[in-house]
Amino acid sequence: MAVLPARVLFGAAYYHEYTPEYGGIRSDEQLKADLDLMADAHFTVIRVGESVWSTWEPSNGSFDLDWLQPVLDGAHERGISVILGTPTYAAPQWLARQYPEITAERATGQRMGWGTRQEIDFTHPAFRFHAERVIRRIAARYADHPAVIGWQVDNEPGLHLFHNRGVFQRFVDHLREKYGDVETLNREWGLVYWSHRLSDWSDLWTPDGNEQPQYDVAWREFQARQVTEFIGWQADIVREYAHDGQFVTTCISYTRQGVADDELAARLDIASGNPYYDMQDGLLLPDPTPDTHEQKWKTTGVWSMYQTADWMFSSRQEPFLVTETNAQSIGFAWDNRPGYDGQWRQAAWAHVARGARMIEYWQWQTLRFGAETYWGGVLPHSGRPGRTYAEIARLGAEFDAAGPVVAGLEPDADITMVYSTPSKWLMQKYPPLSKPDGEPDPAAYHRIFDPFYRGAFETGRQVRIVHARQLHDPNGDRDGMAPEEAAHRHPVLVVPALYLAHDTTADWLAAYARAGGHLVLGPRTAYADHEARARHEPAPGRLTEAAGAAYEEFGNLVHEVPVHATEGSPLRLAEDATATRWLEHLAVTDAEVLAGYDHPHFGRWPAVTTRRHGAGRVTCVGTIPGRNLARALAHWLAPAARSGWQNLPDSVTATTGTATDGRRVHVVHNWGWEPVRVTAPQKFTDVLDNALVPAGTVVDLGAWDVRVFVTTGDDSPASP
Repeated sequence: MAVLPARVLFGAAYYHEYTPEYGGIRSDEQLKADLDLMADAHFTVIRVGESVWSTWEPSNGSFDLDWLQPVLDGAHERGISVILGTPTYAAPQWLARQYPEITAERATGQRMGWGTRQEIDFTHPAFRFHAERVIRRIAARYADHPAVIGWQVDNEPGLHLFHNRGVFQRFVDHLREKYGDVETLNREWGLVYWSHRLSDWSDLWTPDGNEQPQYDVAWREFQARQVTEFIGWQADIVREYAHDGQFVTTCISYTRQGVADDELAARLDIASGNPYYDMQDGLLLPDPTPDTHEQKWKTTGVWSMYQTADWMFSSRQEPFLVTETNAQSIGFAWDNRPGYDGQWRQAAWAHVARGARMIEYWQWQTLRFGAETYWGGVLPHSGRPGRTYAEIARLGAEFDAAGPVVAGLEPDADITMVYSTPSKWLMQKYPPLSKPDGEPDPAAYHRIFDPFYRGAFETGRQVRIVHARQLHDPNGDRDGMAPEEAAHRHPVLVVPALYLAHDTTADWLAAYARAGGHLVLGPRTAYADHEARARHEPAPGRLTEAAGAAYEEFGNLVHEVPVHATEGSPLRLAEDATATRWLEHLAVTDAEVLAGYDHPHFGRWPAVTTRRHGAGRVTCVGTIPGRNLARALAHWLAPAARSGWQNLPDSVTATTGTATDGRRVHVVHNWGWEPVRVTAPQKFTDVLDNALVPAGTVVDLGAWDVRVFVTTGDDSPASP
């Protein structure tokens, strides 16, 4: 069983092989200098080895395994642990030359060029043979080293979808196993349309020009399954050598098109992710980021950084590791924005507050060559410690002072949101929304999901993200959750954009509300079944009776439409509350109308309805809420934020969670330039200076500052 140290691990990816002798400094002297600087910065972990297969195996069958020994020995001497990576995401040129058939195909017959990374069809037997050989040699050589506490298999998998012939033939075999015969497939996929009926499995066309949604759903799920199988295959090989207490993980880039993170993480001992985010004004509150900004691998806005952290927690519903994150400026040569003083502390503590058990920067020193020459490390090109090193060293000292109390926090949640990776995949190809220029918007899933999250965040409500399959798996491949248990653990369940919903999943959601939960149905939820077939009954399908409302007509909004609260509505709407981008023509049977549209045509339909259902409630939100409508919904759904902090300035957030020993941890940020003061709602101990903070104490926060508190034995709140 994997055992993590009882503190937040802290460090960076370290590639001593990238820093050979230069400037008159021998390589061994540079190694000693680097490790001494790491120790001075309170590093407790480094990640090594995952990027250099051609160093481990310079030619076919010729291995050089000893070069890493001095790095591991030196780290161990200084009390720094090591996560050792398998190098399979960057295959050596000799392998590509000797086995050209392993080159990945972006489209059928269109091979990727060589010269980047992950250009390999990792399902190919020739690749698997050589990958297994190098994995076994590395694991056998270093599993016994006392510095090694964990293994990272591969690196950011799922970058490409493979169209190689072997992959496609396995897809056909998968369909044959799942559906049994072509007539069943014809019926389930509706292949009577456009004369796509198959007479034989050999009739199945390749995915390049496919326009059938049912095919696309199956293809994307199959591709993700290949990634999950590949990572699980590596993990199982490494476990043959790993010692008790050593964990196995991989670092996930959560926006990769081949990743189903909940399925992938199930094959690992702990989930790990690589959150990158804009610093400088990208971490400013109040948030100036427009709603139209598309979040990609690098996010903008404090709310989106928190959402990524909650997404990482969601993979296993457990604390996670941050395997890469911002050191200096990240990205490319034309986009250089290293953080303001204090922002390294803020981002790291934000991730710890949402469950991170490790903060690891990419990387130790900025590269002097290669595609990432201007992706800044802890040290600049010169190798001399500067402002970034000083900021990170300060943070390392804080993690030392905090000790075990902040490691492995269970983050609080006022609202739970249901995430659907299959629905996201479908909306990437068949989006219900368009861009301002009228072109389809492949980010449509998050355009619906994100406003609900952002509204909760901007009202101080904390969010737990749960994958739909973690609540209820209609295939029975994993243990779900009883509706009664879910109603207790997740009293408010917001379900936006769950377009693909199995009949039994819809029934489960109704049972959740009947058991006492508050179910909130957002746009496009339960409109289609698990095969992406639009349901015959009015939407939201099998949930219409529980909701007391239904619709058959819907449309896109070209302009925002004002929204007002109805008389007696518990929603407290600002005058500029709006509906955006989408409108469902809800018809009420026995629900209560909470809000309507100010519009000569759309005004006939409600924007928000609610209805008691058993011991709980079902609320329908028939539009994508603008920021003020989303905030009002969060206030109503969770009237009192669990954090307990009140009257916070607009630049301040309070994030809370429960430590492994049961104590409550409060992390309070000031995301801005102006110093602020807040009032402690109860008695605390300051984690970083061990000072007592009585209830009602006025706490000072400087510019871009963060304070960390833990409850004392007396948790009584301050008097109002």
